[in-house]
Amino acid sequence: MTLKDMLRRVTPPVFVQIARWVRAHRPAGDLGLSGDYRRWDEAMARCTGYDCRIILERTIAALTKVKYGEAAYERDSVLFDEIEYSWPMLAGLLWVAAQSGGTLNVLDFGGSLGSSYFQNRAILSRIRAVRWNVIEQSSHVMAGKERFEDDILRFYPDIAACVADTQPNVVLFSSVLQYLERPFAVLDQIKDLSCNHFVIDRTPFWDGPKDRLCVQTVPSSIYPASYPSWIFSRQRFHVYLVEGWRIMAEFDSLDSMMSPVETVWRGLILERKMNPESKV
Repeated sequence: MTLKDMLRRVTPPVFVQIARWVRAHRPAGDLGLSGDYRRWDEAMARCTGYDCRIILERTIAALTKVKYGEAAYERDSVLFDEIEYSWPMLAGLLWVAAQSGGTLNVLDFGGSLGSSYFQNRAILSRIRAVRWNVIEQSSHVMAGKERFEDDILRFYPDIAACVADTQPNVVLFSSVLQYLERPFAVLDQIKDLSCNHFVIDRTPFWDGPKDRLCVQTVPSSIYPASYPSWIFSRQRFHVYLVEGWRIMAEFDSLDSMMSPVETVWRGLILERKMNPESKV
């Protein structure tokens, strides 16, 4: 069975249809993305930014409850009674572990305080060896080391610090690339790593010819914040990827948000193309 066949089985068509219906019927009051900015600093001038203290405080409070079993699942600091799995993303990670003798060593770029790890830890605990390395801004790294780090979950301020300590076999970008000022510069760093797989999830795309820079306003019921966010050109993104990576699978994410253009949230599972000039 191929990876694509496996993803079709774990993502029934009805789930995709429901996700598309939700996106199409969101009320206007849920507006999240707006604008069309020429430069990052122009968009940033209209935002509170990512390093707002309240984001970190609410995430710490929520994940502490998840860690000690007082809540099932956290996403964007919001608690849920039941875990909403991203089955295609999880299938991609398990696929990598299967190819690595039961070892999964994740570089989770922009992984908050370990949200994706805690979301999937019950299933990942069945793998022979797991290590989950989160790359985050300094305030999150400090909080992560103080409150959540253990033998499995680790925190680092950048990619270099992580790979100096361990060698990941997969890189994860879950709802993070769109919030980076220079996302393709970060993706370029992945090309230089020794790992041959990476997974993208919860990322917005549109069919326009270029990436569109917006401002995302978070509902005040979550926390009062706003920050720049890209909507990636699907065509441009694919052209970038195919230079060095093979797209093993592409899937719908369950995220949704009002936006100024028709937008879909997608994920991809990628494997490095082997060639004579490759370093690996």
